[in-house]
Amino acid sequence: MIEWRQAEWRTTAGRIRDAAVSSGAPVTYGLIGVCGVVFLISPLSGFGGAAHRSEEALLAAQVAYFERWGVIPAELWEGSAHALITPFTALFVHGSWLHLLGNLLFLYVFGAMAEERMGRTQFALFYVGCGYVALVCYAAAHADSEQTLVGASGAISAVLGAFLYLFPKARVTSLFPFLFFLPLRFPAWIVLIFWFGLQWAAAQGADAGPGVAYLAHVAGFAAGFLYAWVRYRGGAKVKVPATATEGDSQP
Repeated sequence: MIEWRQAEWRTTAGRIRDAAVSSGAPVTYGLIGVCGVVFLISPLSGFGGAAHRSEEALLAAQVAYFERWGVIPAELWEGSAHALITPFTALFVHGSWLHLLGNLLFLYVFGAMAEERMGRTQFALFYVGCGYVALVCYAAAHADSEQTLVGASGAISAVLGAFLYLFPKARVTSLFPFLFFLPLRFPAWIVLIFWFGLQWAAAQGADAGPGVAYLAHVAGFAAGFLYAWVRYRGGAKVKVPATATEGDSQP
């Protein structure tokens, strides 16, 4: 029985990995493409500077862009239709090139296998739903704040949480700063638990008010893990050392 279960896990891992590579993970890569295009056409990318006659005008356009598409916690609880959709639109808005590329790197590394395990439609709904929940949780904790919140971090954190449950022994390449940024391969559960611990510790020290939305990261990760636990606890998890999509992850 044990040998049969091990063979099943190996078969499942190989099928998921091979299918993810052959299919190209369309939802994952589609999300990456949409976020990239949205950033490029925004006033934040630097490509639309000629359309603004001064630096002050460009700054005003950027502020207006954030206020239109980002989550403003103080306004979210007023219940207007526009405010209620901002936790969705904010998932595709990023504040800088570094913010964008950092998020999309994590989505690229962990998204394909999670998508193949869940299925296209379910993964898309999971991504948007958990991302929405993560931003709302952050807004609830900072209900009086008027600072705009944007970014896909909450949704991508949910992908990491689900990945931890679904592929506990998959190995990923990671760059740990205290190891002089040497690219080393670790089981995903070590990398993701370490990352979650950093986010939790940072969230505890963010009492001065909103900045980096560490609480959204924690909420998204927890939501993703709980979703995967509830949805897939009756089935087999992939426990063999499967390999995640090639790429480096920085916890």
